[in-house]
Amino acid sequence: MIIAIGCDHGGIALKDTVISAVNDKGYQYIDFGTYDNASVDYPDYAEKVAKAILEGKADKGILLCGTGIGISIAANKFRGIRCAHVTDKFSARMCVEHNNANIIALGARITTSEDAYDIIAKYLSSVFDPTSGRHVARIEKITSIENQTLKN
Repeated sequence: MIIAIGCDHGGIALKDTVISAVNDKGYQYIDFGTYDNASVDYPDYAEKVAKAILEGKADKGILLCGTGIGISIAANKFRGIRCAHVTDKFSARMCVEHNNANIIALGARITTSEDAYDIIAKYLSSVFDPTSGRHVARIEKITSIENQTLKN
C-alpha cells in the first residue's frame, strides 16, 4: 500500500511521526510537502494528496494542518474523496470501517505525537467491508449527493 502524505506549515510538527507510523506498518509513502515552517496554503497540499489517490498513485492519504479541519474541508471538495478529520483511534477505525475514508486529517496543534502515531496505526490497519450493506448504501448516497452537486 502507498500512502500520500501532505501538510501545511501548521502540520509540519507531526509529519515525522506520521512517516514513522507509515514506515513501521511496512508501507511506502509519497511526501507531497511542505518541508519546513514557511507559511503555505493548506488547500494546495490537500489537492496534491487527493489527486494522488484519484489518479491511483496512492491508496490512502494522511493530511496535516494546525487543527486538521481546514485541510479536511479542502480535500473533501474532490469528487471521490472521503476525508475524515480524526482525533482518536476509535474515529480512525470507524471512518474506514463505516465510511471507507480514503484520507484522514490530523491537527498538529491539537494532537500529540503519541496519539498521532496510534491514530495512524489504527487507520492503516482498519478495513472497509464492501459486503456491509448499510454502509455501502450510505456511501452510495454520499456519492449521489456529490454527483448532484456537481451538476448544479
